[in-house]
Amino acid sequence: MTADPVRRDPDRLFPADPSTRAIARDLYARVATAPIISPHGHVAPGLLLEDRAFPNAAELFVTEDHYVTRLLHASGVNVRTTTDGTTCDPREVWRTLADHWHRFAGTSSAFWLESELHEVLGIRSSLSPETADAIFDEIGARLAEPEFRPRALFRRFGIEFLATTDDPLDDLASHAALAASGLGGRVVPTFRPDRYVDPDAAGFAGNVAALLAATGEATTFAGYLDALRARREHFVRHGAVSTDHGVEEAFTAALYPHEAERLFQAVLAGTADAEQRRLFRGHMLFQMAGMSVEDGLVMTIHAGVFRNHSSETLRRLGADSGHDIPVQTSFTRGIRPMLEAFGLEPGFHVVLFAIDETVFSRELAPLAGFYPSVYAGAPWWFLDAPDAMARYRSAITETAGFYRTSGFIDDTRAFLSIPARHDTARRADAAFLARLVAEGRVPLRLAERIADDLVSAIPREVFKL
Repeated sequence: MTADPVRRDPDRLFPADPSTRAIARDLYARVATAPIISPHGHVAPGLLLEDRAFPNAAELFVTEDHYVTRLLHASGVNVRTTTDGTTCDPREVWRTLADHWHRFAGTSSAFWLESELHEVLGIRSSLSPETADAIFDEIGARLAEPEFRPRALFRRFGIEFLATTDDPLDDLASHAALAASGLGGRVVPTFRPDRYVDPDAAGFAGNVAALLAATGEATTFAGYLDALRARREHFVRHGAVSTDHGVEEAFTAALYPHEAERLFQAVLAGTADAEQRRLFRGHMLFQMAGMSVEDGLVMTIHAGVFRNHSSETLRRLGADSGHDIPVQTSFTRGIRPMLEAFGLEPGFHVVLFAIDETVFSRELAPLAGFYPSVYAGAPWWFLDAPDAMARYRSAITETAGFYRTSGFIDDTRAFLSIPARHDTARRADAAFLARLVAEGRVPLRLAERIADDLVSAIPREVFKL
């Protein structure tokens, strides 16, 4: 294996100006090893409960990471299945990534993967076609060692709090077992009801029928709401602190009970038209906010994604295979009915996430800068990258400050990327704060407090930890 000619720069992502870089370096040093709070993500609880060794480099870093597979797909490469539908050989998948590695230069995916290889696995060679096989074997040897099992890495990463994302009908037995397993950090479920509240979700009527059957409720709108309340209560008993709502449009609507009943029966029967289904979705987002006022769960809304943009890719590879595309998003008018009803309620917290950067200064910062219930969610999905993080801070801070934001969320299924993503955010925030200090806009002592709070006090407050 050839030696890596490039050393990981300890000052990566910091400003180029030497004096500002020195400030950023000191601010980052305060939080570099602080415990990780991850209040929104998609790591499966079974990963930590079963504690099996990761299989190989391809499955760990490539085939299950839609950030990676989507860019390979754009280059004409499919690493999930062969032309005859069989699973690709893991070594060949890794070789394919190495052959196309130059295409990832400058992307957040490359930055995270290099961090995982260097900081987590101790790989000291650059990925290339020449080094692919040797790195694949070296990773395999590491993964066979006990200290690279999921639970050992969980402790090594310093994860204090980790939220998963779970179906409302999950019995949460894995979470109960994890809580009793002596893991060391807190792992909790998150209530994700989309497939039970969106009439356009696959199998919606059957999903609702299963929900009602599981809770013994009648097929009425009131029974449906009570069934959702019962499942939320089940999640609260298992430690949940939040709900997660993935919507294309941030739209809410308040309806009278008789209107909601009529609409509920229409969407169940499949007779509702597109506008009626939109109205039902909007009313259910409104109802979820009301339930958060009742039970205290923090409401997170992830808006602005056109799911499964490529029908052919969806047919061949299934959902979540890297073909979801952002759309223009707006919050101000769409969530006003919800905020009119609940926005000033004590204890109600709603975190708004967007992939449309134009809403940061235009809508999210003004909303979070006025409503005590609203927080501007961290840069999410396509925006959880260094330059996008800096743009987010610039757009949000002048109106809402730092303390009306959510703290970083990694939103990942890729377990080994958690420390890399949090480290990226900590470096980006240190760089932004350093500039404010250098420009005389924030005193150094206050910048130090903010750096500390961004990784601890702020997410604890927002997610009620």
